[in-house]
Amino acid sequence: MATLKLEILTPDAKIFEGDVDSVLLPGAEGDMGVLPQHEALITQLNAGELHIMHNGKTEILAIGEGFAEITATTVNVLTDGAVNEKDIDEKVAEEAVKRAEDLLKSNTLEGEELEATQASLARSLVQIGVKRRRRS
Repeated sequence: MATLKLEILTPDAKIFEGDVDSVLLPGAEGDMGVLPQHEALITQLNAGELHIMHNGKTEILAIGEGFAEITATTVNVLTDGAVNEKDIDEKVAEEAVKRAEDLLKSNTLEGEELEATQASLARSLVQIGVKRRRRS
């Protein structure tokens, strides 16, 4: 069976690299499934769940905003953050949400600070959602 070469990069590290059967990405226009021989494209990603399917198992990562470059044989994901569901600390994510919400309520942020705080809030909310959904 044909596979895809998946690589997930953040500014800090290579989070994943390997052959997979398929990938489900949180695209800017909705979730997007990618199978081998997919049409080549570049797409924007929203903060959300990224599903990696291989050998009948699914691995889920909570990712931040970014981009994906897709070819017939590869998927390269560049994102501002990615955490495997098993590594998510729900308490830490909840504290990050509270900090971000407090900063946003202060109305003192502008430009890059505002965008970074909004992105942090989105990543933390996705992490909480992933952890709670998998627990139930």
